[in-house]
Amino acid sequence: MTFTYSITCTLDGTAAFPPVAGSEEQRAYWLTPTLLAWPLSLLPRGMDRGLVVTDSGDPVPGSGLALRLITAPDGGAAAVHGRILGADGMPAPTVTPLRVVGNLPGDILATRPHLEGYIALSTTDTAGAPLLDDEAVAAALTGQVSIAQYVGVPDPTEAADVSDARLDAFTGVQTAILLDHLYAEAATRAELGVTFRGSRPSFALWAPTAQAVTLLTWETGDPLGSVPEVPGPPTRTPAVRTGDGRWVVDNRPDPPGDTDQDRPGAPIGAGCQYLWEVRVYVPSTLQVETNVVTDPYSTALTTDSTRSVAVDLAEAHLAPEQWAQVPAPPVRNDSARSIYELHLRDFSAADETVPPELRGTYRAFTVAGSAGVHHLAELAQAGMNTVHLLPTFDIATIPEHRRSQRSPRIPSEAHPASTDQQAAVAEVADDDAYNWGYDPLHWGAPEGSYATEGHQDGGARVVEFREMVGALHALGLQVVLDQVYNHTAACGQDPLSVLDRVVPGYYHRLDAVGRVTSSTCCANTATENALCERLMVDSVVRWARWYRVDGFRFDLMGHHPRAVMEHVRAALDALTVEADGVDGRSIYLYGEGWNFGEVAGNALFVQATQGQLDGTGIGAFNDRLRDAVHGGGAFDPDHRVFQGFGTGLLTQSSGLDHRGWNEQSADLAHRTDLVRLGLAGNLKDYVMTISDGTVRRGIDLIHNGSPAAFASQPQENVNYVDAHDNETLYDLLAYKLPRGMPVAERVRMNTVCLATVTLAQSPAFWSAGTELLRSKSLDRDSYNSGDWFNAIDFSGQSNGFGRGLPPASRNEGSWAIQGPLLQDDWLRPSPEEIAAARSQALDLLRLRASTPLFSLGSTRLIQDKLTFPGAGFGAPAGVIVMLIDDTRGGRDVDPELDAVLVVINASGQTLTQPLPELAGRGFRLSPIQAEGADEVVRRTGFDRASGTISVPARTVAVLVQPQTA
Repeated sequence: MTFTYSITCTLDGTAAFPPVAGSEEQRAYWLTPTLLAWPLSLLPRGMDRGLVVTDSGDPVPGSGLALRLITAPDGGAAAVHGRILGADGMPAPTVTPLRVVGNLPGDILATRPHLEGYIALSTTDTAGAPLLDDEAVAAALTGQVSIAQYVGVPDPTEAADVSDARLDAFTGVQTAILLDHLYAEAATRAELGVTFRGSRPSFALWAPTAQAVTLLTWETGDPLGSVPEVPGPPTRTPAVRTGDGRWVVDNRPDPPGDTDQDRPGAPIGAGCQYLWEVRVYVPSTLQVETNVVTDPYSTALTTDSTRSVAVDLAEAHLAPEQWAQVPAPPVRNDSARSIYELHLRDFSAADETVPPELRGTYRAFTVAGSAGVHHLAELAQAGMNTVHLLPTFDIATIPEHRRSQRSPRIPSEAHPASTDQQAAVAEVADDDAYNWGYDPLHWGAPEGSYATEGHQDGGARVVEFREMVGALHALGLQVVLDQVYNHTAACGQDPLSVLDRVVPGYYHRLDAVGRVTSSTCCANTATENALCERLMVDSVVRWARWYRVDGFRFDLMGHHPRAVMEHVRAALDALTVEADGVDGRSIYLYGEGWNFGEVAGNALFVQATQGQLDGTGIGAFNDRLRDAVHGGGAFDPDHRVFQGFGTGLLTQSSGLDHRGWNEQSADLAHRTDLVRLGLAGNLKDYVMTISDGTVRRGIDLIHNGSPAAFASQPQENVNYVDAHDNETLYDLLAYKLPRGMPVAERVRMNTVCLATVTLAQSPAFWSAGTELLRSKSLDRDSYNSGDWFNAIDFSGQSNGFGRGLPPASRNEGSWAIQGPLLQDDWLRPSPEEIAAARSQALDLLRLRASTPLFSLGSTRLIQDKLTFPGAGFGAPAGVIVMLIDDTRGGRDVDPELDAVLVVINASGQTLTQPLPELAGRGFRLSPIQAEGADEVVRRTGFDRASGTISVPARTVAVLVQPQTA
């Protein structure tokens, strides 16, 4: 945008007009109607804070500073040659004096710690009277808001003349905090989106900075809105602004005697398609824009999300019979969860037992005879009780029209380490039907590309999503949705931006100069702002209440305040079966508690990170156990070098580790301690003997400079050894185990790794296909790698290893390492070996489900009953022995058993270990393994007289002691 300004001045030669400090930025903050914050970064050169504000917080007289609030209703105000001017043809800006009043109040700093050190400015006069009334403040927020700083003012009071002073800084003002102050209390309780009274929808949009809002509607004639985009011009209905910042189109039937002229002339019908037209000032363009956008609260959409659709989710015709009648299967407690993380297309895109038109869709889960559904049923029968679906909300980066989706042409002659396959995938990657989906467009509506063709509009995709949930419930599986509230796919005036085109600068987290932060690799949202939080909470409740899902996983949860996660928890807890059809208290929450980015170290608020969710019951992923099992770290440039507990460190060396024996031994001992701690729920207060022989609490065990344990309850820790992120478990084993190790032995190590998760006291999390040795051909980040690298073969004929070198964009630097591995026939499992891995993994699930002792669910019970015999200095390398003794702690958890003894032998040698404390006890191999598919584990022995156990190499053995009378 180009503005013109009329100014008369004399230039010296060819001198330009250099911008003053802060121009084209937003470095100041408006906090309350009478209080603003001014940054130290804009104080004049040579002037520090002490020359403006005293140590006690009083303004310093005679500083020579004068500050002015500049407001321009249509934008265009700028600093031009030392003066504040309005653009030609636009209304002149209004200037309001500001007073320096000292420090910001403590209550502001308590909730906004990043403003520490800012200087407080006031819009009041010396008597404390506001210079702007509430109406003027609200009006100012609908246009450009800036602050000008002048120096060299002899009398810097609110009435000082600045015409002879030097304009030293001019910057925009961030207003989100003030918007919350003015509107949040009422707006967070008011109706938003579409609400139904009888059969009529009414509409509400929160847009407090908008100058005008109009509802655009297209009638479909279908109350479910399940029709394609209606052609022709829309009906235009002006919305009415309310005092809470909302714009409303009240479409309710007229009550008797009502003469409200603001209601639309003709009723708007259920199932209509609609858009909002918002006239709003946009700081990034410095002018008022007319944005036509979908509803942030959309419950349904047309194909490719071009329009919102007014659908009543309570409509009976949207309720499939199975979904409505089959309740979610119960889970004993959250610690007993066994979670299967699954991408929707991975499940069926390559499944030839699914009709072609249903592959990659919600309805693939309803195909009873398919290989995928059969596999899920077997998992459920073995003890898997929860399916975690990668994002299924409306996604910005997947074309929904089938005719717009491209498919790669994979060369049939390409060899296992060829670059041809990845080149073909890359050519269509942004236009195919595949993406993990961490690109939110609308948080509260189902993704349309996963609906079958002809059923992608309006309520039709709602029905198919519910059919999927009902089918999974019928299989005995609860459903968890992967939620992404930490960022959106776009911001600003981008066509894929919704929130920022409704309330610019509010929904996204801005840095100190007003730029949208992107530490999550996308446009970060500001869920610390009240209406952004509300949108998050409301959409979670919608999925729980109206889709009857059973849990939520939060992407990059550490970018949200802990308080917001607590509000999500409280909102769900308020749902009841009687009123809402669901018991919200049974819904499980967990997420990524990583601590990084602009929020790190509680810089903006107390984060929902590992160790800061005590008492909430909300789980966080345990990267300590993951890295302990793998060895090294998730982002090592060469994964072959560093091995871990489950990948052969010290006991089955690959020969690539440059460290000496002592250093490797110490590393293995530490990683073994981390696995033990994970088996015990990664509890802060769990006391155990560690590898050096000392006795410590979990929180006192240090890993990478931080406490290893972060949970106060076992469900606050989620154990895993692979997930959709990074390499699959099999691919890591291909890197780390010694070259030449037969696949049959790799199968056993796969089982060893899974056992550290499955036989632990916390929720067990498996990436889909890990039990089938799933490979992504070594791809470290397959988010856009298409079906070719991601699809799972549930028939067990292939695991995907050797589909070619993985995509160059994320892997090319490792191709020299990956190529020889992908060509190695020793690393390509046969169907028989895949079947063996599957059988051993299913036995782990059966073991976990066989006794409540593997999910005690209580910190006290774990402390009382769970120990690690033989741990400490001199313990055998690569071995963990865990005893869960039901004779201890007072409460009899399992009336059938006195104890369970777990032995994980990750070494390459048979373990024979005397454990005198077990002498006299009647342990025998669990019937599940004694009758299971693995013949090797049957060689496990226990000598009752001496307490000596004997377990084969690369074997997990579970022994039980039946309860005596």
